[in-house]
Amino acid sequence: MEEEKLKILKEIEDSLRDRFSEIEDIALFNQDKVLKAFNKYAITNQHFAGTTGYGYTDKGKEGLSELFAEIFGTEDAIVTPHLTTGTHAISTVLYGLLRPKDTLLSISGDLYDTLSETLFGKDNLSLESYGVNIKFIDLNEDSSFKEKEILKLVKKLKPRVVFIQRSRGYSSRKSLSVLSMESVIKNIKEISPNSFVVVDNCYGEFVEKLEPTEVGADVCVGSLIKNIGGSLAPTGGYIVGTKKALSLIENRLTCPSLGRETGSYEGGYRLFYQGLFLAPHIVCQAIKGAYLIGEVMKRQGYKIIPDTNENSFDIIKSIVFDTEEELIRFVQLIQKLSPVDSNALPIPYDMVGYTTQVIMAAGTFVEGASIELSCDSPIKKPYIAYFQGGITYEQLKIVAYNLLDFKQN
Repeated sequence: MEEEKLKILKEIEDSLRDRFSEIEDIALFNQDKVLKAFNKYAITNQHFAGTTGYGYTDKGKEGLSELFAEIFGTEDAIVTPHLTTGTHAISTVLYGLLRPKDTLLSISGDLYDTLSETLFGKDNLSLESYGVNIKFIDLNEDSSFKEKEILKLVKKLKPRVVFIQRSRGYSSRKSLSVLSMESVIKNIKEISPNSFVVVDNCYGEFVEKLEPTEVGADVCVGSLIKNIGGSLAPTGGYIVGTKKALSLIENRLTCPSLGRETGSYEGGYRLFYQGLFLAPHIVCQAIKGAYLIGEVMKRQGYKIIPDTNENSFDIIKSIVFDTEEELIRFVQLIQKLSPVDSNALPIPYDMVGYTTQVIMAAGTFVEGASIELSCDSPIKKPYIAYFQGGITYEQLKIVAYNLLDFKQN
């Protein structure tokens, strides 16, 4: 490595010391929370064993559910490898809670792109085809909730589900903090106590000291190959929340007569447990790296979201490029600096679940795991790369080193 470039990186790191200290403090808090949960439920090697057939004696799956409920401060949890993606987990929640003529009200704007078919698909048993009324309220320009408008509509419609997407999806808005949700959730529940407040928590776990269920959300849902799987969980998703909500959702997970009682996993659960234990540290590494890389790109004139002087409430750093060519070159460089498939060349392509072509870099040990170094973007204006993940800060520092002269190339 060139000495001059290393000096520049060192100067940027020095400017981020206070930010890094805050991130490390959050990681320590969450690591303590996770360790205490493992101790409370006396996790042993027996929890790591796989099961076959119906899976009625699946101690590993039951133990994970106990840990997640403890960590999220909820009455109940469903944690299973049979939830294949975050999108699948969210869809399971929505189909479990909503009935014909019910209203789904999203108060953070549109849902993530891959959920559009769940909401409005034609001839595919979408929520709309079932007769669910779907409404959206966008956030303010500063990414705050339009609380007066929300409460007015909640009073009028008494929605069955009020939905919040914590992360930004493919938009230019900021991610949402847990504390920003607290007031609006409290006021919604006062007006409509029977409404279920559901939070898509993907990319947000362990970024703060609180999770959405700790400020009143009825349900929180996410993927195990993002933050909370700690880069080791090979698949799966989680749903945490009230017993009332999860008793309905589990009927959609399998079928009403079986709920969560069936479902084996012969591969065993050690990686799920170990990944959960490592997750606070891995998330810390990813966020520190995102700030470093963001500042490197900012100093070359690119807009970044969130800015260096702003708090991050998920692991994603958005980088806004001037041209499609710059965007593609950035994503291709991320792939080149990955430990797996570094020789692959990402190009824009038609991907299932998305309405425009998408380019993705994901040279990951777990296929598509966005807690590992990854980057993706729809090919449309504004040209925003959504950069996230990284198992070690050292790898992310190497990426930052290679980006120092990005603008010049």
